[in-house]
Amino acid sequence: MTTPAEHVDKPEPRWQVVLALFAIGGIYLALPPWFTVGPTWLLPGLIAVLLVPTVMTHRMGRHSLNHALGIAINAIITLALIGSVVLLVRTLPAHKQAPLSLLFSGAELWLANVLVFALWYWRLDGGGPNVREKRREFGSCSFVFPQMQIEKIERGRFGVERWRPGFVDYLFIAFTQSSTFGPTDAPLLARWVKVLAMCQIFISLSIVVLLISRAVGIL
Repeated sequence: MTTPAEHVDKPEPRWQVVLALFAIGGIYLALPPWFTVGPTWLLPGLIAVLLVPTVMTHRMGRHSLNHALGIAINAIITLALIGSVVLLVRTLPAHKQAPLSLLFSGAELWLANVLVFALWYWRLDGGGPNVREKRREFGSCSFVFPQMQIEKIERGRFGVERWRPGFVDYLFIAFTQSSTFGPTDAPLLARWVKVLAMCQIFISLSIVVLLISRAVGIL
């Protein structure tokens, strides 16, 4: 049972998530047309259209609809990412694109991969941000963050007695997994996290291996 000392009263900021979504839209706009599924404006347009009711439902307290809209946005950007990676795979053997253009496109897709899965972790951990905010419990249900490994009596000393993860924490997990192709300082607990982590690592590894093989082919 959670004691009052373990409760977290500070609301979780959402502007970081909105910024990440706009960054994904910007990355998609910056990709060459041959790496995008449909018109380049389609994904940023869908993000903008869905983001408005998502923000409104959060402010109105309609948490179920807000969660469903968040899942829909995440699903759309994930499908767009996978489609772009597939197009990258199809483009490389032809050797038609300039090496520098391929390098930048691969880097953009790699960064989009980090942001997309950070949004998934943030959206699903503990039932979602709305549920986490309602419960106001210490720590995470799906990850073992370093703060959770500190003894309860020592949490006040490190300033984490009321700590719970925010978007930046999930972004760090996604970044390190894409960089090292595996979990680092936060072991994975839930099975859904492990499945998503495998998908993220597979996409990241595919991008890196493809770009390295293209670079070797140029030499």
